[in-house]
Amino acid sequence: MMFFEGSEKKVEAVMQPGQPSLRSLGRPFWAQLVAKANAEILSSVHNEACDAYLLSESSLFVWEDRFLMLTCGTTTLVHAVTEFLKHFSEDKLAMLTYQRKNEYQAQLQKSSFSDDLASLAPHLKGKAWRLGHLDGHHNYLFHLDRPYQPQADDATGELLMYHITGADAEYLRSEGQTLAGIQQRMGWSQLLPQFQFDEFLFQPFGYSMNGICGDRYVTMHITPQEDSSYVSFESNLEAEALIPVLNHLLRVLKPQSYDLISFNLPCPLAHAEGVQLIDHAEQTLDIGYRMAFQHFLLPNTQVRSADPL
Repeated sequence: MMFFEGSEKKVEAVMQPGQPSLRSLGRPFWAQLVAKANAEILSSVHNEACDAYLLSESSLFVWEDRFLMLTCGTTTLVHAVTEFLKHFSEDKLAMLTYQRKNEYQAQLQKSSFSDDLASLAPHLKGKAWRLGHLDGHHNYLFHLDRPYQPQADDATGELLMYHITGADAEYLRSEGQTLAGIQQRMGWSQLLPQFQFDEFLFQPFGYSMNGICGDRYVTMHITPQEDSSYVSFESNLEAEALIPVLNHLLRVLKPQSYDLISFNLPCPLAHAEGVQLIDHAEQTLDIGYRMAFQHFLLPNTQVRSADPL
């Protein structure tokens, strides 16, 4: 059985006023940072507000005063964070969050969330939270312990889908798939007509996408393996633009379960018949965000055989 850990680790940092532009650091700086996480830059797209880098394991977005990096697999994102802090110490940061969700096979990871916190402790003073049941789907968050007030439109939604089913899911794990075929199934040109996209098709399968329009971004990563399929989609679009995209992805990919994570962004979704809300946790953070975590499940009543190891 081919296995790849699709679950991402994520860091977002906002700089204090008066710091140099992060975009001015250039690609070599960010390539070095990405290498610390055991990943590499594959390609990039740019506009007047943002540089978006597609990575061998997920994505990196750089704005003038902030950056966002996601890595999957067995990457060591925390090493990229500590490398960044060698150049920009805590007093130069207005806000930093480090986020990590439970993995399919946590024993294969090079560190745990607790290990990552120990790596960050010499550099940052912060608070840590877990949203979701420990014995089920859950998400960890660490944030810099400093008051912060985000802009009114600073909000994020994340849809994490597991065990995708149906014709489009089968296409994503079939031979002969193409970027054009995936684009048609995802419907990017109709859903996000003003966006500039960067996409990559892995072998034998697997798909990554970054899209930018002004300071707005979307990113999607698909690990379609049947026994451990995982799809993530994240964006800072406003709710009225984001919710139709999320509902479309649920209809197309038909996940058997999914998580919805949001920061200052109500996301009422159109759930399929039979889907149940299994867990719902919310936390108001001292950094100006209200984080919400929801786990949804479509119960399976069929008897399955054991999975060989």
